[in-house]
Amino acid sequence: MSYLLKACIFTFAAVLINMQNKNSLIILGLITLFCVYNFLIYTSKDGDAPIKLSSEALHGQQLWQENNCWSCHQIYGLGGYLGPDLTNVFSEVGKGPDYIKAFLNSGIKSMPKFNFSEEEKGAIVSYLQKIDSTGYYPNYEATFKATGWVELKYKDEK
Repeated sequence: MSYLLKACIFTFAAVLINMQNKNSLIILGLITLFCVYNFLIYTSKDGDAPIKLSSEALHGQQLWQENNCWSCHQIYGLGGYLGPDLTNVFSEVGKGPDYIKAFLNSGIKSMPKFNFSEEEKGAIVSYLQKIDSTGYYPNYEATFKATGWVELKYKDEK
């Protein structure tokens, strides 16, 4: 623990000892625990590995956002509910890049008919492939740590 954090805890402890009102003591204790917990969580270096997208996948992400794909589709359960979750569509059996490209311009059911070029379709497929490579959804093998982080099973940890 850093000396600053120890000093803060010691100071709060001294204040708590000198307080007369029992409710104030409880409130100050809870605030102290909240502050220490948040300090430890938000200064931790766990989970600081950003996912790097290729230029093609980055272009696919821009197309995804410009065409409001998240309004109907979900990634990791976040997004709209009109279309299917596309987190693992790239690696699903019977699906893959050709399947994704076929649906992009077809306009089936309630999906609008887009006029993506082959390059744009390839970029969206690259973006969905990168998302697919990051993990499973739903991830039934997740474990919760006491620090507040969730440990997930990733695809490269088979």
